[in-house]
Amino acid sequence: MTTEICELNSNDVGDAFGTSRSSNRVLPVARMSTERYASEYNMRHSNRGIALIFNHERFDIPTLKDRTGTNVDCENLYNSFKRLHFDVIVCKDFKLREIQQQIIEVARMDHSDNDCLLITILSHGELGYIYAKDVQYKLDSLWQHFTANHCPTLAGKPKLFFIQACQGDQLDGGVLLSKHTTETDGESSMSYKIPIHADFLIAYSTIPGFYSWRNTTKGSWFIQSFCHELDRNGTKYDILKLLTFVCQRVALDFESNTPDCQMMHQQKQIPCITTMLTRLLVFTEKK
Repeated sequence: MTTEICELNSNDVGDAFGTSRSSNRVLPVARMSTERYASEYNMRHSNRGIALIFNHERFDIPTLKDRTGTNVDCENLYNSFKRLHFDVIVCKDFKLREIQQQIIEVARMDHSDNDCLLITILSHGELGYIYAKDVQYKLDSLWQHFTANHCPTLAGKPKLFFIQACQGDQLDGGVLLSKHTTETDGESSMSYKIPIHADFLIAYSTIPGFYSWRNTTKGSWFIQSFCHELDRNGTKYDILKLLTFVCQRVALDFESNTPDCQMMHQQKQIPCITTMLTRLLVFTEKK
């Protein structure tokens, strides 16, 4: 395997559009919340941070059914986040304009004394889109407000997004088994530059193109499993280890039960985790 090393200088150009990088441009500056090569995020601020829950049960769009069981998910998330000392804000059946206003309000807050930010969305969705009460929108329209250049008091801090929604209509019938690793890579400096999209984690309840299952009385498979792991090991394991066990629980402990509709019967699901985190994240106990 060949390793390519890119040495930057004033003559470097962007691969995508051939635009020159100017050595004279002024970079935004944010306060360093964690030492450069610290292995874990600093979770010793006075506050854990804001946890937003966008809970969608009913829609103005005629083709979308009510999401029965989502209030169970919302209540379980609220309790789990509270136990981890988040300041939880629940937004029920918001229209897109209301979602945007809430996101902008939180992005403009001073998060200097907060460990992180957490946003959960419970809704209908399809590949690349999710639904507000009145219209669909792209998910990246939410997290772009929290990049390091737009929200400097969250620069270098974890920004976590959890999405319970379908990403398509494909089904996963699973495979019957008869029997039955990731490496991380360390000079120190008083200041350093980070990518504006660093320190994000986005966890989807299912993989792109596929259906996401929800029990009408117990809530969705993903949120059930997520809350179980948070309540059991939330202050013990780092977030990626927690989410690995969430994936395990969803994959092994759940299967659809719709005998009246054979096409949907005995189907499986696996969450999908996208991470740009640069350190381990552990929700250490607050004193």
